[in-house]
Amino acid sequence: MSNQQRGKLVVGNWKMHGRLAANAALLQAVAQGSGELPADVRVGVCVPSLYLAQAQSLLKGSPVVWGVQDVSAFTHGAYTGEVAAPMVTDFGATFAIVGHSERRAYHRESAELVAVKTQRVLEAGLTPIVCVGETLEEREAGSTEQVVGGQLDEVLAKVSAQEAARLVVAYEPVWAIGTGKSASAAQAQAVHAFLRARLAAKGAADVPLLYGGSVKPENAEELFRQLDIDGGLIGGASLKDQDFLAICKAAAATSVAG
Repeated sequence: MSNQQRGKLVVGNWKMHGRLAANAALLQAVAQGSGELPADVRVGVCVPSLYLAQAQSLLKGSPVVWGVQDVSAFTHGAYTGEVAAPMVTDFGATFAIVGHSERRAYHRESAELVAVKTQRVLEAGLTPIVCVGETLEEREAGSTEQVVGGQLDEVLAKVSAQEAARLVVAYEPVWAIGTGKSASAAQAQAVHAFLRARLAAKGAADVPLLYGGSVKPENAEELFRQLDIDGGLIGGASLKDQDFLAICKAAAATSVAG
């Protein structure tokens, strides 16, 4: 199945940004702009958990879906400050990001913990966006496939083939996140093809594979034209409605053009 047949998916990751007034303007602009996109381009935003109710209120009835940037490994209990996946479902959410490189680095999240969180997300009926990626040192050492393969394998070992088919996987080279650097289209495609093969071995060849790492309006179309790149997980550019919508339009151009 080609990436055009799979359609395109563009998800914004706001990270720790947002205030009520600014959110409202951004969400309304994205909802309005997304209404002009073809049906095979799906758009989502993953907001700080505090703003789930606002996202639900302003996006309900629009083509844009919403989600969170992390969930707890537990479903309930004495875990102060944590947000459980079942709580997220109360707000009509679709996505939950797990294993973002910032969580792995700053919160010391292991591949095993990411796999457990993926299970919790699936159990709650949400779609996990499982992030994998290597550091600059790992890439320069030639370890990219070993690192991202190991991160993905930890998840695939804990889910069934049916559950694996419900995943979204995002490749985010750590050296390209928030640095202004981006993997070349060829570099990104090579890793996506490798990940696709790993997923195919699990019976989940057609899950959306997103690229994340300084995706901008200027480079989005070239990236999205690659055979195994089905869209993007967008950081900084998702905070600017015109930039985010331009990236969504690039996804539409590549989806329609084939």
